[in-house]
Amino acid sequence: MSSSSLRVFGSIAGVALLAAPGCKEGDAGDAGDASTSGATTPATTGDSAPTSGGESSGGDTGPAAAVTWHQDIAPAIVSKCGGCHVSGGIAPFSLQSYEEAKPFAAALLDAVERKAMPPFLAETTETCAPRFDFKDDPRLSDEELEQLRAWIDQDTPEGDPSKAKPIPPAADLVLKDMDLSLKIPSEVTMTGKDDAYLCFSIDPGFTEDTWLDGLQINAGNPKIVHHVLAYVDEDGASAAKVGPKGEPYSCFGGPGINSSQLIGVWAPGSLPFVPPPNVAMRVAAGSRIVLSVHYHPTGQEERDDSTSVDLSLYQGLPTYVGLLALLGNEGGAGGGLQPGPNDSNGVPEFRIPAGAVDHTEEMLIDLNSLDIPELRVFGVATHMHYVGTDMMIGVQHADPQGTEPSGECLLQTPRWDFQWQRLYSYDTDLETVPRVRPGDSVYLRCVYNNSMSNPFVVKALADQGLKAPKDVVLGEATLDEMCLGVFGVAVKLSDVL
Repeated sequence: MSSSSLRVFGSIAGVALLAAPGCKEGDAGDAGDASTSGATTPATTGDSAPTSGGESSGGDTGPAAAVTWHQDIAPAIVSKCGGCHVSGGIAPFSLQSYEEAKPFAAALLDAVERKAMPPFLAETTETCAPRFDFKDDPRLSDEELEQLRAWIDQDTPEGDPSKAKPIPPAADLVLKDMDLSLKIPSEVTMTGKDDAYLCFSIDPGFTEDTWLDGLQINAGNPKIVHHVLAYVDEDGASAAKVGPKGEPYSCFGGPGINSSQLIGVWAPGSLPFVPPPNVAMRVAAGSRIVLSVHYHPTGQEERDDSTSVDLSLYQGLPTYVGLLALLGNEGGAGGGLQPGPNDSNGVPEFRIPAGAVDHTEEMLIDLNSLDIPELRVFGVATHMHYVGTDMMIGVQHADPQGTEPSGECLLQTPRWDFQWQRLYSYDTDLETVPRVRPGDSVYLRCVYNNSMSNPFVVKALADQGLKAPKDVVLGEATLDEMCLGVFGVAVKLSDVL
């Protein structure tokens, strides 16, 4: 992904984020220990198993009560893991029933304790404590984790199916109420070792202004689709750039047209993009949709003919206009890149030396000179490639309003994993979400491990036929890197009319 393709915030210069709540004063660059989960309840103490959350299979109560699948474990595991771990889902096995889950009980506990699962990268740390929880947080609470341990210690009893507790609904992995699906109009074949950056121009057939309140990008062939960005092309200029049968045109860092607006981003692990109620994205009459696809070769011939975007249409006029803004990827001091530990002669440069461990790049981006309306930040995402290990995003408020802090951390993903990217939406309404105004500054900190101790680097090098790390610079390719924040923002319609 590239920040150059969308400059919601315009030209920027750096201002430090200092002493923000959730960040150590004078030490914004050190990551702290991660918490065990999101919203938690007090863990059970002592050696005995926790009290069952409902009537157990034997009807026992008290501290020695049995912990069973139907009464205690299923409500958490099926609801929080069942979106992926379902027959035909993206996970390798199902956890929908007792018979399916029992053989994987020990592996399930191990994955949860290592925080490998569920795949939710946002954490509260010593350096980052967001003011709000996140929606659709699938992590087990402390109490749920203790019950899972007790269930395994008790040899995974099933309990009474006739007295099973209700299962809360799992998070949606597909867009609800989809009204329109647009597929790339031609096939792409990938061979060789070179990445490809291709843009497809699609006519959605909108003869009047249309508003979107949901969007999902679907990777046709996940083996080669590295990431996808969806743009609105208001002038329809992309139509002149494609082939006679809709063959894509080469593009890098954006759709290569003058008037475009980002409306969707897909990377591995992404969920459907659904803004808050009464927020929608505008698509002007006659606009085209451009899908900018980064293809990464596997070394074998691979094809993609089905990458698509699903749209949900909003009826009437929304109260707020929704936007996706990209901010970061600054390669020099003029854009806010700060001096780093491996810079030559103290001149800021985005370069991660071969073999470097815990290399940090920081960006302090000043919004002071921009004429922007107040932006309500309802969601935020981090984006790096395979060398990245930890990323944090914060904002410094020039003129805090009401009880708003002078500085706050918006998101940290201290166990970065390229395969599990998503927009983290705050679990609060638009009146209380963090806001960004003219004069504020945004802080990005990205940490990298460009050594053979990073298993993702080892795999990325092997895919390219390389055996040793090389210097990594800012760029789009898999063995390049990024430090990019993605912001879901809402602006009052009355402020932009």
